[in-house]
Amino acid sequence: MSRIETGIVSYTLSGDYYARVGADFDTEAVDDAILAELNRMLPRGVVVERSGRVLADEEVADEARSIDWESLLRSIDVDQILAEHGR
Repeated sequence: MSRIETGIVSYTLSGDYYARVGADFDTEAVDDAILAELNRMLPRGVVVERSGRVLADEEVADEARSIDWESLLRSIDVDQILAEHGR
């Protein structure tokens, strides 16, 4: 089955966000944890790659294009992820 690119999503935390929380974190592990949680929330046949590219099986491509990424990202408990990946 072929997958097609349906968009790009920015799921990583910004340097400003890390500066606001004021601690030292394993940023790569944080990004990986956010990405894993995001992918768990997606419909079958849709995946976000580490690069942020959204790939979807052809039959769910329209559904992938209509995902409210901001809402999904807001529902991830970033504070918990940060707590698990402090240095």
